[in-house]
Amino acid sequence: MNPSGGRLIGSYLTMNPARMSRDLFSNGIIARRVISTCQTHRSKSDSGHPKVLTLDTLNPCIKTMEYSVRGPIVIKATEIEKEIKKGLKKPFTDVIRANIGDCHAMGQKPLTFLRQVVALCTYPPLMDTKQFPADAVEKAQRILSGCGGGSIGAYSESPGVEVIRQDVAAYITKRDGGISASLDNIMLTTGASDGIKSMLKLLKQADGAKKTGVMIPIPQYPLYSATLSEYNMHQIGYYLDEDTNWSLDIKELKRAVEEARQYCNPRAICVINPGNPTGQVLTRENIESVIKFASQEKLIILSDEVYQDNVYAADRQFHSFKKVMTELGGEYAQNELASFHSTSKGYMGECGYRGGYCEYVNFDPSVVAMLAKSISAKLCPSVSGQVAMAVVAAPPQPGDPSFELFNQEKTVVLDALKLKAEMAVESLNSLPQMKCNTVQGAMYAFPQIYLPEKAIAKAKSEGKSADFFYAYELLEEKGLCVVPGSGFGQREGTYHFRMTILPPPERLEEFLKRLKDFHLGFLKRYSDS
Repeated sequence: MNPSGGRLIGSYLTMNPARMSRDLFSNGIIARRVISTCQTHRSKSDSGHPKVLTLDTLNPCIKTMEYSVRGPIVIKATEIEKEIKKGLKKPFTDVIRANIGDCHAMGQKPLTFLRQVVALCTYPPLMDTKQFPADAVEKAQRILSGCGGGSIGAYSESPGVEVIRQDVAAYITKRDGGISASLDNIMLTTGASDGIKSMLKLLKQADGAKKTGVMIPIPQYPLYSATLSEYNMHQIGYYLDEDTNWSLDIKELKRAVEEARQYCNPRAICVINPGNPTGQVLTRENIESVIKFASQEKLIILSDEVYQDNVYAADRQFHSFKKVMTELGGEYAQNELASFHSTSKGYMGECGYRGGYCEYVNFDPSVVAMLAKSISAKLCPSVSGQVAMAVVAAPPQPGDPSFELFNQEKTVVLDALKLKAEMAVESLNSLPQMKCNTVQGAMYAFPQIYLPEKAIAKAKSEGKSADFFYAYELLEEKGLCVVPGSGFGQREGTYHFRMTILPPPERLEEFLKRLKDFHLGFLKRYSDS
């Protein structure tokens, strides 16, 4: 080991754990050596007694997990915010976070009716104050009637409060034009993520010569790759077609699954519609082709539909996989399908309540029984989150006291998101060496950046991916927090970043101005000429 390397590693031994985590993520060349050295040092020196759990004995699947949405750049952003509060001068006055779809953190206002119902369920004596509209009180009373002891402080049934599942079933039936949904095929979940992980857990087979394989889109939401790593399952990446606004190409699906069969046993295909991080909304024809592919390849469909209310393009509309599958009929209508929704996205943005649901259809009854056993070990999802989901499933209707305000607040949120989607794409496409597809839905833009060779070489010399290098300099120079495209996956030789469109219009305008200044300076600094 050279002396400078020894001093570098030595500096990590007393480093703040969060800072060490950030630096190890961003400096891949030294990461493994530093982790090994730090592990040996800490496992023996903290108390003089050897540790049972060390990096060597830790579950290896946890070590391979990555979740870039809350990765090292976000950790650095938090450090910068603390430094600004302490009075440390920066070339910017604040950090603008565009790294995660956390609506309320970006300034979106809660929906009045939803918060009223949650408040009434949390503290029922508020019903006696006469300060709440009658439909909110009635909603709360109905929900509490399904809770043990009339309290959301009681455990619910493991799949969720029955009256709320009834409302979710009615919501799905109405959404899908009368195609029936049953509460017996619905489980309420702690956000959509919990339902997705529950389904992936069912798919995993015993480790053998070949792992269980699951097809996921590239780019993808890192929950999928992280969970597959955690469960020691094989990720089968299929590339979305950037040239056709991130559509799914059946030839690419076939290529991916055929190549993967030599490494794993493919069992499912995940589809995110509308797309995260890519913002596309699939056409009905595209969905039909995916369903037919899944049927032919004997794959379970996992349909992530949390952005179903977020459709902005005039030539697009949301089609649920269940509706299209059922209307195709025949063998296609018998496909096993699990679909997911959440209170965190849409027009609600209630991320903190962690409310969601999963509907599963055409599953073997014995598998459903095993699913029930599996979720019972977690007792139940957050009941406050279930209450929020109840409002999403059964909002005020025309003629109800709260309808006008609810509809007004919902419309304001969705109209603003549509405006900001257009604003972001127009600005990004005005910059040289950058190209962004239309944000047809969801909450993100995913532009491609054409980086100079000098910048790519500089990043490589520091052990960083080129888009991480770009995003890290963007944060340090302009205080803008985005997620590098490498955290979501991308075609070799391409570079992207994901940004949310959630900041208020004036903040988004400031974000785009700072981005323009940085991008032009970056290109000039690393110009190949």
